[in-house]
Amino acid sequence: MSIPQSGGGVIERFDQLAGYLESGCKPAEDWRIGTEHEKFGFVKSTLEPLPYDGDCSIRTMLEELRKGFGWSAVNEGGNIIGLEREGAHVSLEPGGQLELSGAQLRTIHETCDEANTHLEEVRAVADRIGAGFIGLGASPDWSHDQMPMMPKGRYRLMTDYMDRVGKLGTQMMYRTCTIQVNLDFRSEADMVRKLRVGLSLQPVATALFASSAVFEGRPSGHQSWRSRVWRDLDADRTGMLPFVFEDGMGFERWVDYALDVPMYFVYRDGRYIDALGQSFRDFLDGRLPALPGEMPTLSDWADHLTTLFPEARVKKFIEMRGADGGPWRRICALPALWVGLLYDETSLDAAADLCKDWDAESREELRVAASVDGMNARVGDIFMRDLARDVLAISEAGLKSRARPGALGLIADETHFLNALHDVVDSGCTLADEVLEKFLGEYDRDPARIYADYSY
Repeated sequence: MSIPQSGGGVIERFDQLAGYLESGCKPAEDWRIGTEHEKFGFVKSTLEPLPYDGDCSIRTMLEELRKGFGWSAVNEGGNIIGLEREGAHVSLEPGGQLELSGAQLRTIHETCDEANTHLEEVRAVADRIGAGFIGLGASPDWSHDQMPMMPKGRYRLMTDYMDRVGKLGTQMMYRTCTIQVNLDFRSEADMVRKLRVGLSLQPVATALFASSAVFEGRPSGHQSWRSRVWRDLDADRTGMLPFVFEDGMGFERWVDYALDVPMYFVYRDGRYIDALGQSFRDFLDGRLPALPGEMPTLSDWADHLTTLFPEARVKKFIEMRGADGGPWRRICALPALWVGLLYDETSLDAAADLCKDWDAESREELRVAASVDGMNARVGDIFMRDLARDVLAISEAGLKSRARPGALGLIADETHFLNALHDVVDSGCTLADEVLEKFLGEYDRDPARIYADYSY
């Protein structure tokens, strides 16, 4: 989840809302890669989720990372709730999932180095305090009642609201993890094109990265239970967004969509003010019940944009949001997949051509089928494994065209970061398949074995 946004004065004109998005436009030479990945922390001796307080806890993790590795603390209400260092942030999901929101980097090589450094730091502290971390799309056996709530006002408000608008929202908040990548655009037209490709092909990412076939100590019935959760969370702020594919799509249309999404909160003076279900349109008119007579700032607008949860999301960049959390190789593979598809013009053309004839129904059916069946998904004459193979070929060509070498020029480009995904397509076996087969076989349905074999 996002930290409070900052910067920007009072909104005086409606066009500032679209202007905020448009200000993210950059020439291609300035495009960057921002990777986010979440992981579950647990107490090694009990395999229970890390509490916020105690010797083996989230608070201790953050404090030790701060003291040992040059991070600066982010505090709320007297509690440490995150860290900052050189453009990167460590933050907490509602159930204590530890997230690295990486710095804006030029290459996947740099992204992978950043992930390595972060995981090494986390492991160094975790080993000292008796904690472990695991990267999967959903916690394999924890119940909702076992989960701690992190001391963040945003999460207290969201928890209450989720139970009003969907059945599975608190599962998303407390018991799922993801890998995401944030990518740039050069213009409004470029944003629209990338967003359409991104939304269309999110089911491919869901299938390739599926890793949540075991949930609450039993088979979930889905390759990606995390993806299933997102389909019954809050219809106002989730989904595949058919309007994106209509004529007239652009920054202003995204603003219209965002303004129709009910608010969660307003952040003022270090605290979250309850604005659940209220309208940002009313806020623009000075009629927000939570703050009567007060006008919103661009920071309020930026905060509101973080409460939209579709499969791909526009801020000053585009977020790709369809993948389950996973082990180290997947952290590097997710940004490699999307950079190869979207940061090379020829590959973007090919990716757009691949899905140009799909309609809204087909895209939604692919989303559901990917969640349930992973590589075995099929919608009409679209076979997921064949589609994923084509997508990987396009991405690989894009990475070759980028020709970004590794350190000292010893690695010619970024294509090797796709190897984990080629393994999935070549074998037809996702991480979800692998974990489920072991769970039903050699693990004898003991979820403790999952922690032993799949922790970082």
